[in-house]
Amino acid sequence: MMIMKKILFLFSFLAVFFTSSADDAVFQRPSAKMLVVDNANAFYDWQLELLTAKLDSFEMATSTQIQIYTTTDLHGYSIADFGQRLGEGWGVGQESFNNGIVIVYKPKTETEDGEVTIQTGYGIEPLIPDAICKRIIENEMIPCFCDGYVYRGIDKAVNVCISLTKGEFSAEDYVGSCSNYYSSYDDYGSGSSYEELEARDYVVVVLFFVFMIVSVILSTRYANKHPSKVTYSGGSRSSYSSGRSGSYGGGHFGGGGASGSW
Repeated sequence: MMIMKKILFLFSFLAVFFTSSADDAVFQRPSAKMLVVDNANAFYDWQLELLTAKLDSFEMATSTQIQIYTTTDLHGYSIADFGQRLGEGWGVGQESFNNGIVIVYKPKTETEDGEVTIQTGYGIEPLIPDAICKRIIENEMIPCFCDGYVYRGIDKAVNVCISLTKGEFSAEDYVGSCSNYYSSYDDYGSGSSYEELEARDYVVVVLFFVFMIVSVILSTRYANKHPSKVTYSGGSRSSYSSGRSGSYGGGHFGGGGASGSW
């Protein structure tokens, strides 16, 4: 009987060990930086392009990294704990500034509530306090999610985070007038409807890619005609895709942020 109990204990221990190891693998830093990870298939392709381009541009201008992660499986963690572990494990933000922000979205199902969290690195906490994270979730995100507009809710939250970290307005300003500025669907920045702005952004992305394709074609033709005039420095070239290369900076998270459900 004692031997049987020891065997059962050993199997239980191994089962817990391998399960936790499989779950914790999601928090291991990927080999390449991916600022938008859509495991829940919450976005259309063009929305992924818009979000990625916006986050890449913001990082290049400020060094601050915003990580968007959608998932249908929190691996047994609360969504806040999941977001904090993801940010810490992946090293979102720069180590010297701890300027990372993680947004995790889990969709609503027939049996489970939808959940979302905003987790902030140590360096971001003074700029976006926990109470402001909560307000962003309640004002910008959940109303959109309830209406079925996932991209809209995520994008609005990203815009507020960008404005706060860049100092375009303070947390106190946002609590006051700016919360109304960002919360209105029909007054999103310039008096235009959000649908119109989405359409404009889509056109901009399409035109950008057309420009890049034409540039590559012209550069290739020039290189073929003038091979001696084409030189490379360090074996690398700068292009739009280079904004998506690189790695995470090793930022740290201490549990700052807030979560919500609907």
